[in-house]
Amino acid sequence: MEFDFKEKASSSSDEEEVVIHPRPASSKKPISGGGSAGGATHGPGVCQTSNMHELLECPVCTHSMFPPIHQCQNGHTLCSSCKARVHNRCPTCRQELGDIRCLALEKVAESLDMPCKYASLGCPEIFPYFSKPKHEIQCSYRPFCCPYAGSDCSVTGNIAKLVAHLRDDHRVDMHTGSTFNHRYVKSNPRDVENATWMLTVFNCFGEYFCLHFEAFLLGQAPVYMAFIRFMGDENEAKTYSYSLEVGASGRRMIWEGTPRSIRDSHRKVRDSHDGLIIQRNMALFFSGGDRKELKLRVTGRIWKEHQSQESGACIPNLFN
Repeated sequence: MEFDFKEKASSSSDEEEVVIHPRPASSKKPISGGGSAGGATHGPGVCQTSNMHELLECPVCTHSMFPPIHQCQNGHTLCSSCKARVHNRCPTCRQELGDIRCLALEKVAESLDMPCKYASLGCPEIFPYFSKPKHEIQCSYRPFCCPYAGSDCSVTGNIAKLVAHLRDDHRVDMHTGSTFNHRYVKSNPRDVENATWMLTVFNCFGEYFCLHFEAFLLGQAPVYMAFIRFMGDENEAKTYSYSLEVGASGRRMIWEGTPRSIRDSHRKVRDSHDGLIIQRNMALFFSGGDRKELKLRVTGRIWKEHQSQESGACIPNLFN
């Protein structure tokens, strides 16, 4: 199946202003150095985990607080990252913060076991409070970022949500099948500086793949690059392979590789040169004609690797 695509203009969103939303004073109990740290208890000094989780939530960013945990003279707490953002004023009572540490809350946090913050997305893990961040950075249930490279899109979610978002909001072309034959057309091939061109999404093997094609400057040299990213985690991405080919007049260039996960940003993949890179002069040669207009045909295929039970090696599945 053949598709023709013309250049799409890239866009960028303006920088958003940070807005702080202080909580009402009644929504969070002050912490003091003595007595229980708040909430119902099952015994002296033992608090329900849900109540402690609420107390350890920063009222500014709503993330879990880690030492140093700061408090105002009235006992309202916030994390160290947000202390500078509120200009040394308590977001709850507006009193001056100073440099008071909430040592009692820091000590209580050391004894807590907490669920992963992605528990609502399916993660069943429970960790000591201070081990949570390390796990959450790599948690397989954490949301994916939008893979669209034409703008600084902040949408996150699971794969089903992102596929719908790409289709409905970014108007990305959606195709079914593991082979493709695309022709990219550009009337002014000299205009390549940081120009993102195209994202196409393919559904095959029950998964989704993103085909990127763009022009940019590699040092001082204008180049075109095509690569594929897998909409899923890295360990799943490694079970697939793909090939890309361009050519004309009896010459061709072929790239074979493993798709990168969309956990790796578009820029990270591009800057690592992990894909088919074509210099402009070669691209214009493949375009034919008077070489004043880019008409580059890119063909490709995605296949799934199967694990050999005897050797443990991966062998390609060529029959899909």
